Amino acid sequence: MENAYVQIGTAMFRTGILGYGGGPSIVPLIRYEAVTRFKWMKDEEFMEVLAIANTLPGPIATKLAGYLGYRLKGGWGAVIGLLAHILPTCVAMVGLYSFITFFSTSHVIKGMIAAVVPIVAVMLGVMAYEFGEKAIKGLGWPAGVTFFIIAFLLLQPLSVHPAIVIFMFLLYGAFHHKLKDKWMKSKKTLGKGDGV
Repeated sequence: MENAYVQIGTAMFRTGILGYGGGPSIVPLIRYEAVTRFKWMKDEEFMEVLAIANTLPGPIATKLAGYLGYRLKGGWGAVIGLLAHILPTCVAMVGLYSFITFFSTSHVIKGMIAAVVPIVAVMLGVMAYEFGEKAIKGLGWPAGVTFFIIAFLLLQPLSVHPAIVIFMFLLYGAFHHKLKDKWMKSKKTLGKGDGV
């Protein structure tokens, strides 16, 4: 079995190098490393960590890299996770700045960038579908669809900050099962009363 520090370093190095298009596009790669490849956590826990990380300030990918490193090996794990995720990209940016500037009008470079965008969109779409599927299983169809609509309205037409929306749903989620149990008990009580 690989050393945990090596696992953290290689996983976060891969996500830092292969992630394209900013933090949200890197999340599916980090999820693959943490859940599928190394099995550091279950998918449900990753969704919870992602929700909490979204409520905090700063880039989502670096927060996840730091958290995963800390979870596995404490403070040094967090340092290795962050450095492995950030450092290669920073070095590449400095080294390739002149190259990009020189070739910024090149049709080949523009084509490469355009070709990657659909891949990122599909990765985010697959992850969103899987998260939605789990939400429907946990909440049920009526609540899942209702919360999707509420979240969409809050985020799009009303332009509420995503951290506020996530916090609202986290707050509701803390009481969801208690509220659901009370509702089911009251429904059963009403049903028994009707039959008497």
